[in-house]
Amino acid sequence: MDLLRDSPNILPKTPSERALAEENRRLRRVCHALMERVESGGAANSAPYAAFEHAVLLAEQVRERTEALHRTLDELGQANAQLHEAKADAEAANLSKTKFLAAVTHDLLQPLNAARLFASALEEHRLPQDSARLVGHIGRSLKDVEALLGTLVDMSRLDAGILKADIAPFQINGLLDALAEEYRQVAGVRGLALNYVPSSVVVASDFTLLARVIRNFLSNAVRYTEQGHLLLGCRRRADGLDIMVGDTGPGIPELQQEAIFLEFRRAQPSHESHSRGLGLGLAIVDRISTILDHSVLLKSLPGRGAIFSIKVPYGQLAQHSSELTVDAAQAGQGPLQGAVVWVIDDDPAILEGMQALLRGWGCRVRTAASLSALEAASDGEEPAVLLVDYHLGDAGEDGVALALRLRRCYPALPVVVITANHDAELKRHARELNMSSLLKPLKPLRLRMLLTSLLEKRAT
Repeated sequence: MDLLRDSPNILPKTPSERALAEENRRLRRVCHALMERVESGGAANSAPYAAFEHAVLLAEQVRERTEALHRTLDELGQANAQLHEAKADAEAANLSKTKFLAAVTHDLLQPLNAARLFASALEEHRLPQDSARLVGHIGRSLKDVEALLGTLVDMSRLDAGILKADIAPFQINGLLDALAEEYRQVAGVRGLALNYVPSSVVVASDFTLLARVIRNFLSNAVRYTEQGHLLLGCRRRADGLDIMVGDTGPGIPELQQEAIFLEFRRAQPSHESHSRGLGLGLAIVDRISTILDHSVLLKSLPGRGAIFSIKVPYGQLAQHSSELTVDAAQAGQGPLQGAVVWVIDDDPAILEGMQALLRGWGCRVRTAASLSALEAASDGEEPAVLLVDYHLGDAGEDGVALALRLRRCYPALPVVVITANHDAELKRHARELNMSSLLKPLKPLRLRMLLTSLLEKRAT
């Protein structure tokens, strides 16, 4: 073929050679035209081979970047897996912390509960003025410890997401009467008056969690009110009952009204020594109200006080239950006088404190660490009510199981289960078995009102 190109005067001898030579010339023209097309469409001073090299370079860069991207994706996948693992470890650590704090709290609440019982029993006695004042200081200090410890436990359980609501219908006066009486005394120490407007409306909520919310409202009102009065009352709305706590304190500026519901945030601090606190009360209120699905409202004007309220939905009792009022509790010498109360707890200090407190109310008390020991000491006397600790150590059964066993002999026996366990399932289980429950450390007024109610109900 080169010979044909270089020597155009030499012609092929055969027809096939002439055809091949013609086809060769045609293909060369096509190739030449294509190369001109490529070179004219490329960059200045470019050549087909340079374009080819450029394409190869681009392909190599694409390959390298693709490999880098795959490596990055692999690293992100590993980082994501590590993040999930770290999150799981953090959640496990948080749950472990919560369980540890709950266990430690139970151990701490035992002596604190006993101390509260002894202090309350002392307050029932006629003491010299100086001694009575010292006993009052002891009681208030123990309440401070209880409040701080309860706050830490509440925050831990809320952070772990294990605090569940046990919604049930109840008459609101069963809660507010006790709180009004308790904080009437607390306010009186500071020279404040508490105006309470009772209500017998039936609501549907978690009794313990709702009590925590209102208690925090009242504690804040007492803490920040220097003079004047407090208000505890209810207002009926179409969509629920507003439970309100008002005060004549300094009020809360509008710019602070959202911030005070955050952790470790407080309103303008009081200059008095009673202003101890962690700044967590309203943060707990905010979280509990979310769990309960109850709305919280704050109205305040600087210099004119504040009103906190929580809206609770109405409920309906399955059957009529006797009202629990402060008047009934204060007139409790009737049902309590001479009533046989059995107490089972594996802590000797708790038993001694319970005995001192209940005897001060006129009860005949039998205490023991086990059911068999209690029955042996009772001389066949039938109990009017049983107070039993839920955690009985090495007894092999909890307080609910023990109470069920005792009910085989006394089917209508009222039972109060006392526990430091805030588990909603435990409260629900006790209620389904027609048992009452109280949390440690016991509030003597609440215990007295509950005993009065149970004994009056049994007498009817």
